[in-house]
Amino acid sequence: MSKIQTHIKEVKLFINGEYVESSSHSIFEVKNPATQEIIATAHEASYEDVDRACRAARKAFEEGPWRTMSVAERCSKIRRMAEIILERKEELARLEALDVGKPYHVALEREIPRAAENLSFFANFMEQQGGETYPMGEEFLNYTRYEPVGVAALITPWNLPFMLTTWKLGPCLAAGNTAVIKPAETTPLTVSLLGEIAKEAGIPDGVVNVIQGFGPDSAGEYMTDHPDVDLISFTGETSTGKAIMKTGANSLKRVAFELGGKAANIVFEDANLDKAIPVSIQAAFMNSGQVCLAGSRILVQRSILDEFVEKFKQAASELKVGDPQDVETKMGPVVSEEHYKKVTSYLEIAKEENATLVFGGKRPDLPDYLEEGYYLEPTIYIQENPNARICREEIFGPIVTLIPFDTEEEALEIANNTDYGLNGVVWTDNLQRAHRISHHVRAGTIWVNCWFVRDLRAPFGGFKKSGIGREGGHHSLEFFTEAKNICIALK
Repeated sequence: MSKIQTHIKEVKLFINGEYVESSSHSIFEVKNPATQEIIATAHEASYEDVDRACRAARKAFEEGPWRTMSVAERCSKIRRMAEIILERKEELARLEALDVGKPYHVALEREIPRAAENLSFFANFMEQQGGETYPMGEEFLNYTRYEPVGVAALITPWNLPFMLTTWKLGPCLAAGNTAVIKPAETTPLTVSLLGEIAKEAGIPDGVVNVIQGFGPDSAGEYMTDHPDVDLISFTGETSTGKAIMKTGANSLKRVAFELGGKAANIVFEDANLDKAIPVSIQAAFMNSGQVCLAGSRILVQRSILDEFVEKFKQAASELKVGDPQDVETKMGPVVSEEHYKKVTSYLEIAKEENATLVFGGKRPDLPDYLEEGYYLEPTIYIQENPNARICREEIFGPIVTLIPFDTEEEALEIANNTDYGLNGVVWTDNLQRAHRISHHVRAGTIWVNCWFVRDLRAPFGGFKKSGIGREGGHHSLEFFTEAKNICIALK
Protein backbone atom coordinates (compact mmCIF):
# COMPACT_ATOMS: atom_id res chain seq x y z
CA MET A 1 0.00 0.00 0.00
CA SER A 2 1.45 3.38 -0.98
CA LYS A 3 1.68 6.42 1.17
CA ILE A 4 -1.55 8.44 1.24
CA GLN A 5 -1.09 12.08 0.25
CA THR A 6 -3.04 14.38 2.53
CA HIS A 7 -4.30 17.89 1.93
CA ILE A 8 -3.45 20.33 4.73
CA LYS A 9 -6.76 21.57 6.09
CA GLU A 10 -7.27 24.99 7.69
CA VAL A 11 -9.37 24.76 10.85
CA LYS A 12 -10.92 28.10 11.76
CA LEU A 13 -13.01 29.11 14.73
CA PHE A 14 -16.79 28.91 14.30
CA ILE A 15 -18.40 31.79 16.19
CA ASN A 16 -21.92 33.16 15.84
CA GLY A 17 -22.66 31.25 12.67
CA GLU A 18 -19.48 31.88 10.69
CA TYR A 19 -15.89 30.73 10.38
CA VAL A 20 -13.42 33.33 11.60
CA GLU A 21 -9.68 33.54 12.03
CA SER A 22 -8.00 33.86 15.40
CA SER A 23 -7.82 37.50 16.45
CA SER A 24 -4.21 36.93 17.50
CA HIS A 25 -3.39 35.19 14.18
CA SER A 26 -1.97 32.32 16.24
CA ILE A 27 -2.13 28.87 14.70
CA PHE A 28 -0.89 25.41 15.67
CA GLU A 29 -0.20 22.29 13.67
CA VAL A 30 -2.19 19.07 13.75
CA LYS A 31 -0.36 15.87 12.80
CA ASN A 32 -1.38 12.46 11.55
CA PRO A 33 -0.16 10.09 14.32
CA ALA A 34 0.39 7.32 11.78
CA THR A 35 3.00 9.28 9.80
CA GLN A 36 3.69 12.56 11.67
CA GLU A 37 2.61 14.43 8.53
CA ILE A 38 0.99 17.81 9.13
CA ILE A 39 -2.67 17.40 8.20
CA ALA A 40 -4.09 20.70 9.43
CA THR A 41 -3.32 24.13 10.79
CA ALA A 42 -5.76 25.20 13.48
CA HIS A 43 -6.51 28.74 14.59
CA GLU A 44 -5.87 29.09 18.32
CA ALA A 45 -8.55 31.05 20.15
CA SER A 46 -7.28 34.05 22.11
CA TYR A 47 -9.09 35.41 25.16
CA GLU A 48 -10.87 37.86 22.84
CA ASP A 49 -12.06 34.98 20.66
CA VAL A 50 -13.32 32.99 23.64
CA ASP A 51 -15.05 36.09 24.95
CA ARG A 52 -16.68 36.65 21.58
CA ALA A 53 -17.89 33.03 21.42
CA CYS A 54 -19.27 33.09 24.97
CA ARG A 55 -21.01 36.44 24.40
CA ALA A 56 -22.50 35.12 21.16
CA ALA A 57 -23.81 32.07 23.01
CA ARG A 58 -25.20 34.27 25.79
CA LYS A 59 -26.97 36.57 23.35
CA ALA A 60 -28.40 33.60 21.44
CA PHE A 61 -29.69 32.20 24.72
CA GLU A 62 -31.16 35.40 26.13
CA GLU A 63 -32.43 37.11 22.98
CA GLY A 64 -32.66 34.44 20.29
CA PRO A 65 -35.52 32.04 19.55
CA TRP A 66 -33.74 28.84 20.59
CA ARG A 67 -34.63 28.84 24.30
CA THR A 68 -38.31 29.70 23.76
CA MET A 69 -38.81 27.62 20.63
CA SER A 70 -41.27 24.73 20.98
CA VAL A 71 -39.65 21.47 21.99
CA ALA A 72 -40.96 19.83 18.81
CA GLU A 73 -39.37 22.44 16.54
CA ARG A 74 -36.10 22.49 18.46
CA CYS A 75 -35.78 18.72 18.41
CA SER A 76 -36.61 18.47 14.72
CA LYS A 77 -33.56 20.64 14.01
CA ILE A 78 -31.38 18.44 16.20
CA ARG A 79 -32.61 15.37 14.32
CA ARG A 80 -31.70 17.14 11.10
CA MET A 81 -28.16 17.51 12.45
CA ALA A 82 -28.10 13.74 12.91
CA GLU A 83 -29.25 13.24 9.33
CA ILE A 84 -26.52 15.53 7.99
CA ILE A 85 -23.91 13.63 9.98
CA LEU A 86 -25.01 10.38 8.37
CA GLU A 87 -25.01 12.02 4.94
CA ARG A 88 -21.39 13.06 5.57
CA LYS A 89 -20.30 9.95 7.45
CA GLU A 90 -17.59 8.89 4.98
CA GLU A 91 -15.96 12.33 5.16
CA LEU A 92 -16.24 12.47 8.94
CA ALA A 93 -14.92 8.93 9.39
CA ARG A 94 -11.96 9.64 7.11
CA LEU A 95 -11.07 12.77 9.07
CA GLU A 96 -11.51 10.98 12.41
CA ALA A 97 -9.20 8.16 11.33
CA LEU A 98 -6.65 10.64 10.00
CA ASP A 99 -6.74 12.82 13.11
CA VAL A 100 -6.88 10.21 15.89
CA GLY A 101 -5.13 7.28 14.21
CA LYS A 102 -8.04 4.87 14.65
CA PRO A 103 -9.06 2.40 11.94
CA TYR A 104 -11.27 4.05 9.36
CA HIS A 105 -13.79 1.23 9.32
CA VAL A 106 -14.31 1.58 13.10
CA ALA A 107 -15.08 5.29 12.73
CA LEU A 108 -17.33 4.65 9.72
CA GLU A 109 -19.29 1.70 11.06
CA ARG A 110 -19.48 2.52 14.77
CA GLU A 111 -18.48 5.97 15.92
CA ILE A 112 -20.00 8.33 13.36
CA PRO A 113 -23.36 6.48 13.36
CA ARG A 114 -23.30 6.53 17.18
CA ALA A 115 -22.62 10.28 17.08
CA ALA A 116 -25.74 10.76 14.96
CA GLU A 117 -27.67 8.48 17.32
CA ASN A 118 -26.60 10.61 20.29
CA LEU A 119 -28.30 13.64 18.77
CA SER A 120 -31.45 11.89 17.56
CA PHE A 121 -31.82 9.99 20.86
CA PHE A 122 -31.81 13.11 23.02
CA ALA A 123 -34.11 14.92 20.62
CA ASN A 124 -36.62 12.08 20.84
CA PHE A 125 -36.08 11.66 24.58
CA MET A 126 -36.68 15.36 25.29
CA GLU A 127 -40.00 15.27 23.45
CA GLN A 128 -41.19 12.54 25.80
CA GLN A 129 -40.43 14.46 28.99
CA GLY A 130 -43.02 16.12 31.19
CA GLY A 131 -43.26 17.59 34.66
CA GLU A 132 -44.77 16.60 37.97
CA THR A 133 -47.80 17.86 39.88
CA TYR A 134 -48.12 17.93 43.66
CA PRO A 135 -51.63 18.91 44.82
CA MET A 136 -52.00 20.25 48.39
CA GLY A 137 -55.61 19.45 49.09
CA GLU A 138 -58.10 21.87 47.58
CA GLU A 139 -56.08 24.99 48.28
CA PHE A 140 -52.82 24.78 46.32
CA LEU A 141 -51.35 23.05 43.30
CA ASN A 142 -47.63 22.67 42.67
CA TYR A 143 -46.30 21.78 39.25
CA THR A 144 -42.78 21.62 37.83
CA ARG A 145 -41.07 22.91 34.71
CA TYR A 146 -37.62 22.02 33.42
CA GLU A 147 -35.97 25.03 31.81
CA PRO A 148 -32.55 25.43 30.15
CA VAL A 149 -29.64 26.58 32.31
CA GLY A 150 -27.87 28.89 29.87
CA VAL A 151 -24.47 28.70 28.20
CA ALA A 152 -22.62 25.39 28.38
CA ALA A 153 -18.88 24.91 27.93
CA LEU A 154 -18.38 21.48 26.37
CA ILE A 155 -14.76 20.32 26.58
CA THR A 156 -14.11 17.01 24.88
CA PRO A 157 -11.20 14.54 24.65
CA TRP A 158 -9.03 13.33 21.80
CA ASN A 159 -9.78 9.61 21.88
CA LEU A 160 -13.40 9.66 20.61
CA PRO A 161 -13.74 13.34 19.72
CA PHE A 162 -16.80 13.44 17.49
CA MET A 163 -18.85 10.80 19.29
CA LEU A 164 -18.21 12.19 22.77
CA THR A 165 -18.93 15.76 21.69
CA THR A 166 -22.36 14.85 20.34
CA TRP A 167 -22.98 12.87 23.55
CA LYS A 168 -22.80 16.22 25.35
CA LEU A 169 -24.24 18.44 22.64
CA GLY A 170 -27.41 16.35 22.20
CA PRO A 171 -28.91 16.91 25.67
CA CYS A 172 -27.44 20.42 25.86
CA LEU A 173 -29.33 21.54 22.76
CA ALA A 174 -32.46 19.48 23.39
CA ALA A 175 -32.90 21.22 26.73
CA GLY A 176 -32.64 24.64 25.05
CA ASN A 177 -29.13 25.67 26.05
CA THR A 178 -26.45 27.22 23.85
CA ALA A 179 -22.91 25.89 23.65
CA VAL A 180 -19.25 26.78 23.26
CA ILE A 181 -17.30 23.65 22.31
CA LYS A 182 -13.58 23.10 22.65
CA PRO A 183 -12.19 19.85 21.23
CA ALA A 184 -8.78 18.54 22.29
CA GLU A 185 -6.00 20.42 20.51
CA THR A 186 -4.58 17.20 19.06
CA THR A 187 -7.84 16.16 17.33
CA PRO A 188 -9.96 19.16 16.25
CA LEU A 189 -10.88 18.17 12.68
CA THR A 190 -14.32 16.56 12.96
CA VAL A 191 -15.58 18.57 15.92
CA SER A 192 -14.72 21.79 14.06
CA LEU A 193 -17.50 20.91 11.58
CA LEU A 194 -20.31 20.77 14.14
CA GLY A 195 -21.01 24.50 13.93
CA GLU A 196 -21.61 24.40 10.17
CA ILE A 197 -23.66 21.20 10.54
CA ALA A 198 -25.84 22.95 13.12
CA LYS A 199 -26.26 25.97 10.85
CA GLU A 200 -27.21 23.76 7.90
CA ALA A 201 -29.80 22.07 10.12
CA GLY A 202 -31.47 25.44 10.76
CA ILE A 203 -30.17 26.03 14.27
CA PRO A 204 -29.84 29.79 14.89
CA ASP A 205 -26.46 31.52 14.83
CA GLY A 206 -24.71 31.66 18.18
CA VAL A 207 -26.30 28.48 19.53
CA VAL A 208 -23.34 26.24 18.57
CA ASN A 209 -19.86 27.77 18.66
CA VAL A 210 -16.60 25.82 18.23
CA ILE A 211 -13.17 27.09 19.19
CA GLN A 212 -9.73 25.49 19.21
CA GLY A 213 -6.95 25.90 21.72
CA PHE A 214 -5.13 24.47 24.69
CA GLY A 215 -5.90 24.17 28.39
CA PRO A 216 -4.09 26.19 31.07
CA ASP A 217 -3.71 29.90 30.29
CA SER A 218 -5.44 29.27 26.97
CA ALA A 219 -8.89 28.65 25.52
CA GLY A 220 -9.82 25.93 28.02
CA GLU A 221 -9.11 28.06 31.07
CA TYR A 222 -10.69 31.14 29.48
CA MET A 223 -13.91 29.20 28.88
CA THR A 224 -14.17 27.69 32.33
CA ASP A 225 -13.59 31.08 33.99
CA HIS A 226 -15.81 33.12 31.68
CA PRO A 227 -18.74 34.87 33.43
CA ASP A 228 -21.16 34.04 30.61
CA VAL A 229 -20.62 30.27 31.05
CA ASP A 230 -23.13 28.65 33.41
CA LEU A 231 -22.13 25.00 33.30
CA ILE A 232 -19.18 22.87 32.24
CA SER A 233 -19.28 19.34 30.87
CA PHE A 234 -15.81 17.82 30.60
CA THR A 235 -14.43 14.44 29.61
CA GLY A 236 -10.72 13.84 30.07
CA GLU A 237 -7.95 13.34 32.60
CA THR A 238 -8.64 13.48 36.33
CA SER A 239 -5.93 16.10 36.89
CA THR A 240 -7.53 18.39 34.30
CA GLY A 241 -10.92 17.90 35.92
CA LYS A 242 -9.50 19.09 39.23
CA ALA A 243 -8.12 22.23 37.58
CA ILE A 244 -11.43 22.97 35.83
CA MET A 245 -13.34 22.51 39.08
CA LYS A 246 -11.10 25.03 40.84
CA THR A 247 -11.51 27.60 38.06
CA GLY A 248 -15.26 27.12 37.75
CA ALA A 249 -15.73 27.42 41.50
CA ASN A 250 -15.01 31.15 41.29
CA SER A 251 -18.43 31.69 39.74
CA LEU A 252 -20.22 28.58 41.09
CA LYS A 253 -20.56 26.90 37.72
CA ARG A 254 -22.18 23.50 37.79
CA VAL A 255 -19.93 20.72 36.52
CA ALA A 256 -20.21 17.20 35.13
CA PHE A 257 -16.98 15.25 34.75
CA GLU A 258 -16.22 11.89 33.16
CA LEU A 259 -12.60 11.28 34.08
CA GLY A 260 -10.04 8.47 34.20
CA GLY A 261 -10.51 4.75 34.59
CA LYS A 262 -8.63 1.53 35.33
CA ALA A 263 -11.28 -1.11 34.88
CA ALA A 264 -11.01 -4.60 36.30
CA ASN A 265 -12.01 -7.28 33.79
CA ILE A 266 -12.63 -10.28 36.07
CA VAL A 267 -12.54 -13.75 34.48
CA PHE A 268 -13.73 -16.62 36.69
CA GLU A 269 -12.91 -20.27 36.09
CA ASP A 270 -16.44 -21.03 34.85
CA ALA A 271 -16.33 -18.27 32.20
CA ASN A 272 -16.95 -19.10 28.56
CA LEU A 273 -13.51 -18.30 27.16
CA ASP A 274 -14.73 -18.49 23.58
CA LYS A 275 -16.68 -15.31 24.38
CA ALA A 276 -14.42 -13.80 27.04
CA ILE A 277 -11.22 -13.85 24.98
CA PRO A 278 -12.36 -11.88 21.88
CA VAL A 279 -14.30 -9.35 23.94
CA SER A 280 -11.39 -8.91 26.37
CA ILE A 281 -9.09 -8.33 23.37
CA GLN A 282 -11.47 -5.62 22.19
CA ALA A 283 -11.68 -4.13 25.68
CA ALA A 284 -7.90 -4.03 25.97
CA PHE A 285 -6.86 -2.84 22.52
CA MET A 286 -9.78 -1.02 20.89
CA ASN A 287 -8.63 2.43 19.77
CA SER A 288 -5.10 1.32 20.74
CA GLY A 289 -6.20 1.08 24.36
CA GLN A 290 -7.08 4.78 24.39
CA VAL A 291 -10.52 4.30 25.91
CA CYS A 292 -11.52 5.37 29.41
CA LEU A 293 -13.56 2.15 29.68
CA ALA A 294 -10.66 -0.10 28.63
CA GLY A 295 -10.43 -3.42 30.46
CA SER A 296 -6.73 -2.88 31.11
CA ARG A 297 -6.56 -4.97 34.31
CA ILE A 298 -7.57 -8.54 33.55
CA LEU A 299 -8.04 -10.53 36.73
CA VAL A 300 -7.89 -14.24 35.89
CA GLN A 301 -8.70 -17.05 38.29
CA ARG A 302 -5.50 -19.04 38.74
CA SER A 303 -7.02 -22.39 37.81
CA ILE A 304 -7.53 -21.20 34.20
CA LEU A 305 -4.57 -18.79 33.98
CA ASP A 306 -2.42 -20.88 31.63
CA GLU A 307 -5.27 -21.54 29.23
CA PHE A 308 -6.35 -17.90 29.26
CA VAL A 309 -2.82 -16.60 28.69
CA GLU A 310 -2.24 -18.88 25.72
CA LYS A 311 -5.53 -18.00 24.02
CA PHE A 312 -5.28 -14.30 24.82
CA LYS A 313 -1.73 -14.14 23.48
CA GLN A 314 -2.78 -15.90 20.27
CA ALA A 315 -5.69 -13.50 19.76
CA ALA A 316 -3.45 -10.46 20.35
CA SER A 317 -0.91 -11.75 17.83
CA GLU A 318 -3.62 -11.79 15.17
CA LEU A 319 -4.40 -8.07 15.49
CA LYS A 320 -3.17 -6.31 12.38
CA VAL A 321 -1.38 -3.12 13.37
CA GLY A 322 -0.92 -0.58 10.61
CA ASP A 323 -2.28 2.32 8.58
CA PRO A 324 -5.64 3.47 9.99
CA GLN A 325 -6.92 4.08 6.46
CA ASP A 326 -6.35 0.41 5.52
CA VAL A 327 -9.58 -1.58 5.83
CA GLU A 328 -7.66 -4.57 7.25
CA THR A 329 -6.09 -2.60 10.11
CA LYS A 330 -7.36 -3.53 13.58
CA MET A 331 -5.11 -1.24 15.61
CA GLY A 332 -3.48 2.07 14.70
CA PRO A 333 -0.96 4.29 16.49
CA VAL A 334 -1.42 6.21 19.72
CA VAL A 335 -2.45 9.79 19.26
CA SER A 336 0.70 11.91 19.66
CA GLU A 337 4.39 11.96 20.42
CA GLU A 338 3.78 13.19 23.96
CA HIS A 339 1.32 10.39 24.63
CA TYR A 340 3.56 7.80 22.98
CA LYS A 341 6.36 8.74 25.38
CA LYS A 342 4.01 8.39 28.33
CA VAL A 343 2.68 5.00 27.22
CA THR A 344 6.08 3.52 26.37
CA SER A 345 7.53 4.71 29.68
CA TYR A 346 5.45 1.95 31.28
CA LEU A 347 7.50 -0.67 29.41
CA GLU A 348 10.47 0.27 31.59
CA ILE A 349 8.28 0.54 34.68
CA ALA A 350 7.01 -3.02 34.01
CA LYS A 351 10.61 -4.27 33.89
CA GLU A 352 11.44 -2.51 37.14
CA GLU A 353 8.41 -4.10 38.78
CA ASN A 354 9.40 -7.60 37.55
CA ALA A 355 6.32 -8.09 35.42
CA THR A 356 6.46 -11.00 32.99
CA LEU A 357 6.18 -9.96 29.34
CA VAL A 358 3.85 -12.32 27.49
CA PHE A 359 3.57 -10.54 24.16
CA GLY A 360 4.53 -7.30 22.45
CA GLY A 361 6.50 -4.61 24.21
CA LYS A 362 8.10 -3.07 21.12
CA ARG A 363 7.43 -1.20 17.94
CA PRO A 364 5.90 -3.43 15.21
CA ASP A 365 7.49 -3.96 11.81
CA LEU A 366 5.67 -1.63 9.42
CA PRO A 367 6.08 -0.20 5.90
CA ASP A 368 8.59 2.62 5.50
CA TYR A 369 5.95 5.34 5.16
CA LEU A 370 4.73 4.52 8.71
CA GLU A 371 8.18 4.49 10.29
CA GLU A 372 7.61 7.87 11.96
CA GLY A 373 4.22 6.90 13.41
CA TYR A 374 3.55 6.42 17.10
CA TYR A 375 3.10 2.66 17.04
CA LEU A 376 3.34 0.02 19.75
CA GLU A 377 2.48 -3.66 19.52
CA PRO A 378 -0.43 -4.92 21.64
CA THR A 379 1.44 -5.63 24.86
CA ILE A 380 0.57 -8.15 27.57
CA TYR A 381 2.14 -8.57 31.01
CA ILE A 382 1.52 -10.91 33.91
CA GLN A 383 1.92 -9.17 37.25
CA GLU A 384 1.39 -11.06 40.53
CA ASN A 385 1.54 -7.85 42.56
CA PRO A 386 -1.76 -5.94 42.17
CA ASN A 387 -0.17 -2.89 43.81
CA ALA A 388 2.33 -2.45 40.96
CA ARG A 389 2.08 0.81 39.05
CA ILE A 390 1.09 -0.91 35.81
CA CYS A 391 -1.86 -2.39 37.73
CA ARG A 392 -3.00 0.87 39.33
CA GLU A 393 -2.18 3.76 37.00
CA GLU A 394 -4.13 4.63 33.87
CA ILE A 395 -1.72 3.95 30.98
CA PHE A 396 -4.28 4.70 28.25
CA GLY A 397 -2.47 2.71 25.60
CA PRO A 398 -2.21 -0.84 24.20
CA ILE A 399 -0.75 -2.32 27.39
CA VAL A 400 -2.75 -4.80 29.45
CA THR A 401 -1.89 -6.54 32.71
CA LEU A 402 -3.02 -10.05 33.70
CA ILE A 403 -3.39 -10.43 37.48
CA PRO A 404 -3.99 -13.93 38.92
CA PHE A 405 -6.42 -14.47 41.81
CA ASP A 406 -7.72 -17.48 43.72
CA THR A 407 -11.02 -16.53 45.41
CA GLU A 408 -13.96 -14.19 44.92
CA GLU A 409 -12.89 -12.19 47.95
CA GLU A 410 -9.41 -11.71 46.53
CA ALA A 411 -10.81 -10.68 43.14
CA LEU A 412 -13.01 -8.03 44.77
CA GLU A 413 -10.15 -6.72 46.88
CA ILE A 414 -7.94 -6.34 43.78
CA ALA A 415 -10.75 -4.85 41.68
CA ASN A 416 -11.50 -2.16 44.25
CA ASN A 417 -7.85 -1.39 44.98
CA THR A 418 -7.81 1.65 42.70
CA ASP A 419 -8.47 5.38 42.81
CA TYR A 420 -10.83 4.96 39.89
CA GLY A 421 -14.32 3.54 39.57
CA LEU A 422 -15.66 4.09 36.08
CA ASN A 423 -16.54 0.54 35.01
CA GLY A 424 -15.83 -3.14 35.40
CA VAL A 425 -16.42 -6.44 33.61
CA VAL A 426 -17.37 -9.84 35.05
CA TRP A 427 -17.11 -13.15 33.18
CA THR A 428 -18.95 -16.05 34.78
CA ASP A 429 -21.77 -18.50 34.05
CA ASN A 430 -22.81 -18.46 37.71
CA LEU A 431 -25.83 -16.16 38.04
CA GLN A 432 -25.51 -15.66 41.78
CA ARG A 433 -21.81 -14.85 41.48
CA ALA A 434 -22.50 -12.39 38.67
CA HIS A 435 -24.86 -10.43 40.92
CA ARG A 436 -22.64 -10.68 44.00
CA ILE A 437 -19.56 -9.36 42.22
CA SER A 438 -21.49 -6.68 40.35
CA HIS A 439 -22.94 -5.37 43.60
CA HIS A 440 -19.56 -5.13 45.31
CA VAL A 441 -17.29 -3.71 42.60
CA ARG A 442 -17.28 0.03 43.22
CA ALA A 443 -17.76 1.37 39.72
CA GLY A 444 -20.44 3.21 37.77
CA THR A 445 -21.05 0.56 35.10
CA ILE A 446 -20.58 -3.21 35.40
CA TRP A 447 -20.85 -5.39 32.30
CA VAL A 448 -21.50 -9.10 32.81
CA ASN A 449 -20.35 -11.37 29.96
CA CYS A 450 -20.13 -8.34 27.64
CA TRP A 451 -18.39 -4.99 27.28
CA PHE A 452 -19.10 -1.54 25.81
CA VAL A 453 -22.84 -2.13 25.53
CA ARG A 454 -24.65 1.19 26.01
CA ASP A 455 -28.33 1.93 26.44
CA LEU A 456 -28.44 5.72 26.13
CA ARG A 457 -31.20 5.89 28.75
CA ALA A 458 -28.98 4.35 31.43
CA PRO A 459 -26.77 6.36 33.82
CA PHE A 460 -23.13 6.66 32.87
CA GLY A 461 -20.39 7.99 35.13
CA GLY A 462 -17.85 7.01 37.72
CA PHE A 463 -17.23 6.41 41.40
CA LYS A 464 -14.25 7.94 43.22
CA LYS A 465 -11.83 9.86 40.99
CA SER A 466 -13.56 8.73 37.81
CA GLY A 467 -15.98 11.61 37.76
CA ILE A 468 -18.77 13.74 39.13
CA GLY A 469 -22.39 13.25 38.15
CA ARG A 470 -24.04 10.98 35.61
CA GLU A 471 -24.90 11.25 31.94
CA GLY A 472 -27.48 9.39 29.90
CA GLY A 473 -31.27 9.69 29.64
CA HIS A 474 -32.87 11.89 32.27
CA HIS A 475 -29.52 12.18 34.08
CA SER A 476 -28.17 14.26 31.18
CA LEU A 477 -31.32 16.35 31.00
CA GLU A 478 -31.20 17.01 34.75
CA PHE A 479 -27.71 18.45 34.36
CA PHE A 480 -28.69 20.67 31.43
CA THR A 481 -31.94 21.95 32.98
CA GLU A 482 -33.12 23.96 35.96
CA ALA A 483 -36.08 22.49 37.83
CA LYS A 484 -38.69 25.13 38.65
CA ASN A 485 -41.64 24.66 40.98
CA ILE A 486 -44.76 26.79 40.48
CA CYS A 487 -47.32 26.94 43.29
CA ILE A 488 -50.84 28.09 42.40
CA ALA A 489 -53.39 29.17 45.01
CA LEU A 490 -56.68 27.58 43.99
CA LYS A 491 -58.80 29.60 46.39
